[in-house]
Amino acid sequence: MEMERPSWTAYFMEIAFLVAKRSTCLRRKVGAIIVKDKRILATGYNGAPTGIKHCVDIGCLREKLKVASGERHELCRGIHAEQNAIIQSAYHGVSIKDSTLFCTNLPCSICSKMIINAGISKIYYHSGYADMISQDMLKEANIEVEIIGDK
Repeated sequence: MEMERPSWTAYFMEIAFLVAKRSTCLRRKVGAIIVKDKRILATGYNGAPTGIKHCVDIGCLREKLKVASGERHELCRGIHAEQNAIIQSAYHGVSIKDSTLFCTNLPCSICSKMIINAGISKIYYHSGYADMISQDMLKEANIEVEIIGDK
């Protein structure tokens, strides 16, 4: 009996989708993992900071104000999945320089700036995001970006 094993890329992307299930966002569940040398260094999902009420508990301000996706990030209680993974790395003193990010969505421009300065060298993502600035910045910073899934 032959066993079919997923590729490393498929394996890590599946884990990012599993991480996304912890999200407390009412609009979009996003998961991210940071990997280096086939080892997971950190994970993150989108939701409110530690000790702060989540949108699933009190509602979504962006939804109430009818803010479009990709706009007015400052009106969100949540931290993005990529930000949480980078923060988790820093909190635990784990270097993520030259690592790879697997994310269920293409990072926004705010996350892209953090990814660039954190030294992440490659991004795999599954679905797009309404933020052209992020794509331009990642290209300019020579970060490899590869879509796995829909465009």
